Amino acid sequence: MSGIVVIGAGQAGSSLVAKLRHMKFEGPITLIGEEPVPPYQRPPLSKAYLLGDMTLDRLYLRPESFYSENGITLKLGTRVAGIDRDAKVVRLEGGGEIPYDKLALTTGAVPNRLPAAIGGDLDGVHTVRTLADVDSMAHEFAEGRHALVIGGGYIGLEAAAVARKKGMTVTLVEMSERILQRVASPETSDAFRALHTAHGVDLREGVGLKALTGDDHVSGAELTDGSKFDVDVVIVGVGIRPDAGLAEAAGLDIDNGIKTNEFGETSDPDIYAAGDCASFPYKDGRIRLESVGNAIDQAEIVAQNMMGEQKPYDAKPWFWSDQYDAKLQIAGLNTGYDEIVTRRHDDAVSFWYYKGDTLLAVDAINDPRGYMVGKRLIEGGKSPDKAAIADPETDLKALLKA
Repeated sequence: MSGIVVIGAGQAGSSLVAKLRHMKFEGPITLIGEEPVPPYQRPPLSKAYLLGDMTLDRLYLRPESFYSENGITLKLGTRVAGIDRDAKVVRLEGGGEIPYDKLALTTGAVPNRLPAAIGGDLDGVHTVRTLADVDSMAHEFAEGRHALVIGGGYIGLEAAAVARKKGMTVTLVEMSERILQRVASPETSDAFRALHTAHGVDLREGVGLKALTGDDHVSGAELTDGSKFDVDVVIVGVGIRPDAGLAEAAGLDIDNGIKTNEFGETSDPDIYAAGDCASFPYKDGRIRLESVGNAIDQAEIVAQNMMGEQKPYDAKPWFWSDQYDAKLQIAGLNTGYDEIVTRRHDDAVSFWYYKGDTLLAVDAINDPRGYMVGKRLIEGGKSPDKAAIADPETDLKALLKA
């Protein structure tokens, strides 16, 4: 028996192999990862780990011994050269191959980088995706230095918050007219603009990067508005893209990532995909979710389906971001909203996204109750009266019983 091979040793891959063993799958399992370390959490990289508040061993999703104790072959520091679907083998760079009965792709995503033509390959220019990325930039985060953050999405804003906590001067530039424009309402953008401005970030919206300068290490930046200034380190947070290269080379269908059906199957019935790399049916279309919750939930469903259960994946999107003392929790997807209802209570605020009278999503800032209730309402298909949401005297939990 060739067993199951999983390519990609991140959150989804680790969750998938653990679920297989939990379900008493008795065949061989191999988990292949490019990085030389066991599967680890990514969200703390740009926050607690970079700040020095979390040690490496606490990053690991499971102790390395978990894999050997459960009969899982963990091949770290290993790159896959290709997938031979006819022979049903995974070919490794440098030689060697691993046969499979079923294969799962949990290859995640890769960060977009700045072009070399504008200085993107200079030393001191960093992306925030892997442990190696963060380890390589940690020494650059020192008090009194100037950090330039490119991109006003969550990764960029989190990096800016860490840099300020480290006592650095921070300039953040966002090409769009406002930060978080692609993912959040103007109200949420306003809240985080005020937060970062209050913490001393020089936040410039509607302005792009023209070029970085320096001999070997970055030393300066020029923006599209003509402004120039010295910089010591640059953090690039301009989005990620699904790592679908292996799948595409193997001839699998691609649609904003590796295309799967509701069971996580790709266009090859013996190959599955889960996590950031996979797109799947959702309501009347297809989506790809970049979140820890999706990686875990989808991977566990795929594990069950690899064992023949045929359970459709019912995504329940949720996300979070920590910046300074603000915790943002997001439930649902806000696509297509036409109205925002704002709820303020003490130091908490939440923004409720409606399309007509239908509740789509909630952005809750330091408002765990708003998040919890909003998540349960959305998952239950309930849409409370907008006036009740806006009234700070409303008992949110009572809305769950309505």
